[in-house]
Amino acid sequence: MSKASANPVAAKRKGIHQSKLLVAQLLLTPAVAMLFIWMVVPLVMTLWNAMLNYNLLSADVKSFAWFSNYKYLVKDADFWVSIVNSVLMIGTVLVMSVVVGSLLAWLYDQDFKGRNIARLFVIAPFFVMPTVSALLWKNMMFHPVYGLIGAVMHVLGLQPVDWFKDYPMLAVIIILWWQWMPFAFLILLTAIQSVDSEQKEAAKIDGAKPWHVFWFIILPHLKRAISVVVMIEAIFLLSAFAEIHITTGGGPGNATTNLTYFVFLRGIAQFDIGLASAGGVIAVILANIISFFLIRTASKNLQA
Repeated sequence: MSKASANPVAAKRKGIHQSKLLVAQLLLTPAVAMLFIWMVVPLVMTLWNAMLNYNLLSADVKSFAWFSNYKYLVKDADFWVSIVNSVLMIGTVLVMSVVVGSLLAWLYDQDFKGRNIARLFVIAPFFVMPTVSALLWKNMMFHPVYGLIGAVMHVLGLQPVDWFKDYPMLAVIIILWWQWMPFAFLILLTAIQSVDSEQKEAAKIDGAKPWHVFWFIILPHLKRAISVVVMIEAIFLLSAFAEIHITTGGGPGNATTNLTYFVFLRGIAQFDIGLASAGGVIAVILANIISFFLIRTASKNLQA
C-alpha cells in the first residue's frame, strides 16, 4: 500500500479514536464532577478554615491566623490523649478481630450440622448500624441493672459492674470488636477455603494434629487476607464515632475520646470551627500515612 493511500486510513483511525475518547470523557464528567464536589471542595474549605480564628460564639469577624490552630493543638494535652486513645482502640480491635476471626474461620471451615446457620449468627453483627449496636450494648448488655451481663453476675453472686464508668475504654473496644470481627471472619474464611484440601489431608495422614495444621499450613496461607483485613479495618476504625457518642460521650473525662470525637467536640460542642478544621486536617494526614504503609505492606504480601 502506498504512502498516499495509508495516510487517509491512519487519519480515519485517529479520528475514530479521538471521537471514542471524547465520548468516554463526556460519560466520566458527571462522576468526576460529583467526586470533586464531594471530596475536593470540603477538603479545600477545611484547609481554609484551619487557617482562621473562627468561632461561632465569637462576635469578632473571622481573621487569618496562619498556623496558630495547629500550634494550639500540638500544645493541647487532650489532643495527644485522643491520638493515644485512637491508637489503643485501633490496635486492640485489630488484634482481637484477626485472632478470633482466624480461629472462628478455621472452626467454621469444618463440616458439621447447622454450619450455614451458625455462620449467619457470626456474620449478623456486621449488618447492624453502629448507632443501633451502641444502644444494644449500652442498654441490653452492659447496663449494671437491666443488662444481661449484670444479670448473670447477680445470679453468680457477684457485684454487677458499671462498664461505662469503671471500664469505659474496654467497653468501647468490645463494641467495636463485635461490629468488625465478622468482617475479618468473612475474609479469613474465604482465604481458608482456598487452601488445598489435599495438603491438609496429607498433613493429617502424616500424623499432624489439628493445631499443627492450623499453625503450619493455614496460618501462613492467611497472611495476605490478614493484610487486607488490617488495612480496611484500620481506616474505618480511625473514624469511629457513633459508638463513643452514644455510650460514653468521650468520657469519663477524655478516657474514650478518639481523634474523630475530639474534632467533633471542638467543632460542634465548642463551636470552634478553626480549631476543629485543623484537627480534621491532621486526622486526614494520619489516615493517609496509615493507608500508605498498610497498602505497601499488603502489596508486598500479595506479591509474595
